[in-house]
Amino acid sequence: MEQIKASHILVETEHEAQDLVKKLGEGKSFETLAKEFSKCPSGADGGDLGSFGKGQMVEAFETAAFALKVGETSGPVRTQFGYHLIKRT
Repeated sequence: MEQIKASHILVETEHEAQDLVKKLGEGKSFETLAKEFSKCPSGADGGDLGSFGKGQMVEAFETAAFALKVGETSGPVRTQFGYHLIKRT
């Protein structure tokens, strides 16, 4: 089964997610923003989720993560947990 590695930043609102997209566009580091803003415990590790395969994450998250190329970051992805920015690593 295909496994990918990804990191994410989880926030509560789309507005917060868009603000982070802007910060990334200004050259801020994904890992630093994850430590500062992510509501997920993975934020302490720069958002690192490690490796996972299909069926291990909620569908919207998985679809977005698998569609990214290594090094790419998604726009805001909404799940029942909030809004994620996903970076494939």
